[in-house]
Amino acid sequence: MKKETARTLVVTPTYNEVENIRKLTERVFKLDLPDLEILFVDDNSPDGTAALIEQLQEDNPKIHLIKRAGKLGLGTAYVEGFTYALENKFDFIFEMDADLSNNPEDIPIFLQEIEDYDLVIGSRYLAGMNVANWPVSRLFLSLFANWYTRIITGMPFKDCTSGFKCFRRHVLECIGIDQIRSDGYSFQIELHYLAWKKGFRIKEMPIIFIDRESGSSKMSRKVMKEAALMVWKLKFRNI
Repeated sequence: MKKETARTLVVTPTYNEVENIRKLTERVFKLDLPDLEILFVDDNSPDGTAALIEQLQEDNPKIHLIKRAGKLGLGTAYVEGFTYALENKFDFIFEMDADLSNNPEDIPIFLQEIEDYDLVIGSRYLAGMNVANWPVSRLFLSLFANWYTRIITGMPFKDCTSGFKCFRRHVLECIGIDQIRSDGYSFQIELHYLAWKKGFRIKEMPIIFIDRESGSSKMSRKVMKEAALMVWKLKFRNI
């Protein structure tokens, strides 16, 4: 009897990423992993991102698309993507950015590591500071946010705000993703915290983060403020 292979879905939210989508899909499927698929969750990008994805779908049935009515936020995009992954019985679910700051060639390494863990987090700070092309101010902000998060929540992770990670499906089934309302950095913090508090086996692995070449960052003061408040909500929730 043939052993059933594990299915993997990469969930990638998009907003105005038309310059990066073709390169991203080419690199993902160049890996030649037979059970790997990708889901884009597009927030009605005015630059034609969804139209390009639909064009790519014509030649590749492993490319999927959820089109949303407007710019509804990173957190809800991931929740919709995770829900799709669970409903369609994927075994491993990735978070990955659309802007090529996360290296698709790291995916096979994540899949090796997840064999012994429930969640593998790609860490920019596990082995020094593996961030390229960020201005010093942005790097300092990220380092401070992670230090601040560790101090307040007690989480042991070097990169609490990482957006490149791989879950086993039962993690997402257990933590109650439909209850998560946060966005941006705070969404990543909340997700890591919930998995940690549930006692799942979590590993950080070093990655190199390279800032986007095309398009513009979605970072804003609102995102930073929400993340700063989220760590206190998590602390008081635990108390």
